Amino acid sequence: MLGKLSCLSRSSWYWLGLIILGLSMEGIALFFQYGLNYGPCVLCIHVRIWVMALTAVAILGFFARKAPWGAKLSHLLMLVVSLGLTERSWQTLAVERGWVIDSCSMNSGLPNWFALDQWFPQVFEPWEPCGYTPELLFGITMAEGLMLISILLLGVSILFSALKFRSK
Repeated sequence: MLGKLSCLSRSSWYWLGLIILGLSMEGIALFFQYGLNYGPCVLCIHVRIWVMALTAVAILGFFARKAPWGAKLSHLLMLVVSLGLTERSWQTLAVERGWVIDSCSMNSGLPNWFALDQWFPQVFEPWEPCGYTPELLFGITMAEGLMLISILLLGVSILFSALKFRSK
């Protein structure tokens, strides 16, 4: 079983799947923003940045998967991205459910050297204050869906990182 999982972690299909997942998530977010007029909040913008990082790491993993150092680096970076995405997803869900009171401002909080909201406002500019996310399917909100995806991704990242660092 561990051998099959280890083989999957080296597979181009794994990394292609992550690229498709990241691009799909960004596409869905942009559809909700421009097609259905649900503007993003600051937390949503932070999630988009983590999803962009997920896609970038998956591209790196796809090209570096055969080199031992490249595979280890890619899996380690995917673990970091998964942690960041899970934290922002939890924060988004917690604000939506009222578990935390957050005074989200309209300022993205990004430093000047990484001002994605100014460089690419069509994708990274907050439009609304935090508070709720739209419903996706079957009564599941976007925050709930993000939490589910990020927890699954974190679990897979932990497993594959452990397998990668366990092997020689």
